[in-house]
Amino acid sequence: MPSVLCLLMLFGALCDHGQAMSREEKLRLRNQVVEMFDHAYQNYMDHAYPADELMPLTCRGRVRGLEPSRGDIDDALGKFSLTLIDTLDTLVLLNKTTEFEAAVRRVLSDVRLDNDIVVSVFETNIRVLGGLLGGHSMAVMLKEGGQHMQWYQEELLHMAKDLGLRLLPAFNTSSGLPYPRVNLKYGVRGPETRTGTETDTCTACAGTIILEFAALSRFTGDPVFEEHARRALDFLWEKRQRNSNLVGTTINIHSGEWVRRDSGVGAGIDSYYEYLLKAYILLGDDLFLQRFNIHYASIMKYISQPPLLLDVHIHKPLLPARTWMDSLLAFFPGLQVLKGDIRPAIETHEMLYQVTKKHNFLPEAFTTDFRVHWAQHPLRPEFAESTYFLYKATGDPYYLEAGRTILDNLNRFARVPCGFAAMKDVRTGSHEDRMDSFFLAEMFKYLFLLFAEAEDLPFDVEDYVFTTEAHLLPLSLSAVPHLSSVSPNKTSEVELDDSNFDWTCPNTRLLFPDPAFPRNLREPIRSAVDKSCPRLAPYREPGMGRPPLRAQDFMANNPEHLELLRRMGVSLIHLKDGRVQLVQHATQAVSAVAAEDGVRFMQEMMELSSQQQKEQLPPRAIQIVSHPFFGRVVLTAGPAQFGTDLSKSSTGVRGFVTVAEPYSGCSEITNTEYVQGHIALLQRGQCMFAEKARHIQKAGAIGGIVIDDNEGSSSDTAPLFQMAGDGRNTDDITLPLLFLFHKEGNILLEALKEYREVEVLLSDKARDRAAIFKGKPLPGSLIEGSVDVQEAGEDCLTEATTPTSFEPTTQSQMSTVELDESASEEVTPSQEEVSPAKDTSPAEVTPLQDEASSTEAEADLAGPKEERETDRREEPEDDTDSSSQSVDELLADWREDLEAFQQMEKDEL
Repeated sequence: MPSVLCLLMLFGALCDHGQAMSREEKLRLRNQVVEMFDHAYQNYMDHAYPADELMPLTCRGRVRGLEPSRGDIDDALGKFSLTLIDTLDTLVLLNKTTEFEAAVRRVLSDVRLDNDIVVSVFETNIRVLGGLLGGHSMAVMLKEGGQHMQWYQEELLHMAKDLGLRLLPAFNTSSGLPYPRVNLKYGVRGPETRTGTETDTCTACAGTIILEFAALSRFTGDPVFEEHARRALDFLWEKRQRNSNLVGTTINIHSGEWVRRDSGVGAGIDSYYEYLLKAYILLGDDLFLQRFNIHYASIMKYISQPPLLLDVHIHKPLLPARTWMDSLLAFFPGLQVLKGDIRPAIETHEMLYQVTKKHNFLPEAFTTDFRVHWAQHPLRPEFAESTYFLYKATGDPYYLEAGRTILDNLNRFARVPCGFAAMKDVRTGSHEDRMDSFFLAEMFKYLFLLFAEAEDLPFDVEDYVFTTEAHLLPLSLSAVPHLSSVSPNKTSEVELDDSNFDWTCPNTRLLFPDPAFPRNLREPIRSAVDKSCPRLAPYREPGMGRPPLRAQDFMANNPEHLELLRRMGVSLIHLKDGRVQLVQHATQAVSAVAAEDGVRFMQEMMELSSQQQKEQLPPRAIQIVSHPFFGRVVLTAGPAQFGTDLSKSSTGVRGFVTVAEPYSGCSEITNTEYVQGHIALLQRGQCMFAEKARHIQKAGAIGGIVIDDNEGSSSDTAPLFQMAGDGRNTDDITLPLLFLFHKEGNILLEALKEYREVEVLLSDKARDRAAIFKGKPLPGSLIEGSVDVQEAGEDCLTEATTPTSFEPTTQSQMSTVELDESASEEVTPSQEEVSPAKDTSPAEVTPLQDEASSTEAEADLAGPKEERETDRREEPEDDTDSSSQSVDELLADWREDLEAFQQMEKDEL
């Protein structure tokens, strides 16, 4: 079937890139993996079994209730010999058939699943249910081979069904999302269960059920498990944020409201995305692939900033939610390989590899400048997983060397006499008395597969899909009919044309015609991770103390300056939102003196950024005052660090707008007869903001408005920034210059197109209409369906005010600068920390009233678009000229968006 062929094509595309590792060396490393597995597994069996996990420092088993509680981590322990069950299919893959058969007999004789204990539904599903199903798959495969497990009568499958039935009570919610915990003996209802009172669960916890439950249904013929898993996925899909197509991290299992609205690909969400794609691979249902593709497009649009993967807000996806990444996102390059998107997978993996080499392991969380945020490392396997998938996709021996690094670090830093101990702090090398079951279930699978040849494997792994716990489920399950006891839910289907999606994986031989291609992608990433401490400043000859380039003089569109940066070891990484990160790496400089110049340059950039932060100005207002708006429409605008300070003007600057020619404003204005005495409209890009201001000022303009060229940008979703100068004295600029995002700018352009003459007021804040018209009678019914304030006192002017924010993060030797894709106009280094939420959240919507107080309209941002359009159609119509219809509709959309955003801000508060 297509999904199987997709995987076979992708995994079969092995190319010989660079100098290949010898077969003997691969064999040595493969045998080393087996020896390390034996060391971990045998110590568990000798010192811990039948306990759930091994405590490798004290050489004893971890029994829940007998050891001090570790909080939620202990919810994975259910007194069911967790590590043994989690390791079953690993034994078979590593050719330990005799040990597997003995382990299965132990599970059948010793393990009980009816303990009076509260466990995590998510962890029990992926580790225990997945382990039982993976063990069953291996037992069936060996039995069919005719040499082993001839006595097996699906006993593991019977245990798996028993466990599945014990998990089902958790799904008894109105939404279909499971409770996060369940009592194995009593379920979730009643005081004896000691659970069932929770209201929230993580997205991954509810969305990482489908593989195990669908496999259980298809193995047993009982559809109830797959139905519950599908219902949970359907509900999560319906609750996605419709504009960004992202999901939050935590959701209320009863109401479906998002409790945590940050979105990423790491902890709390990770395996939800993984299971959408793998559900398509295992089950062959196109619906899962459609949903995955929609989510993936949004991830790549908002979250992916190669090589970084940064969390964002689901309602404001252009606004970063945090400045650090967690180690669980290391699985994502492997998922991108399955998707067939190899380039970003290479880039992100390389970043993770450099962080690993810097700290020996991936810290649980690390900052955007690759410093430790959370220092623990519980021997997670996600980086090894992605390393394996990238090697299978590219055949590049570079990934074999990455695997060797993982092996060496585990043996050097984590190996102890009784197994392998988790790292308590990667900086100090201290240990934690902990060896989680996933270490045996996943780490040794992926490392063994990385170094093994096809003939070393007891079966073809491409006939199976890996669950998130690396358990093996056969792709043949896709041929088993989906028996449903309920009619399909038509409302959950995606109404999209098939042409929007890729239905096959690319042939990676065509992706990598040049063997150096993966290496070329890795080189820039490698320079972004500082692997060494700054060296002492070298001796400098007299007169050489000043760097050749000062931060205050730097112009990002100056080729000479860019060459000077290169010589100083400063590289540029282009981000998706138009910004550029400056990263200084001393070893990349042409000399020790140039390296010191680079360090000084970066320090100056940080100081310049700090100074700009102190000088930051509040947002400005552009108020359309001509017919038929009469001051009712206010657009939020970003200020400039030069020109007229509108906060010191009691009247603002009022005038008619006109489009400058050239529209970029980067050369002398050619339509001076129209620009003179008017407010010029300009497009962002191609030159510095100050240069645009000087050109329109020379042409006689009284003000300027720069409109973003990034289609779809809006102050709703992106924080405003100040337009910076060009590093020179800007006292010669005396007119005001304001910045509008694309959505707000389009309102102004559409009005100009419709009415030819559009007058605006540039000011520090929106003025009430009485002030604008200086006591004259206020115009009457101005907008379709509106009622004049003097008549009813119910109409209000809505203003979106956005606190200026331009400093998302800071790194010691990295600065983020605001640049256009074409030429970089703003230079704004990053600051040390993100400002408090009240300073960085965009668009706090406040009503601006004419006289009487108004009633604030509310709208549900996530509500169906059809309902909102119906509401608009039902508004009373007036006798306005049909020529104004398109602008009025545009204004209605704008007002509606602001009202929805207002409701969103209330929800977040």
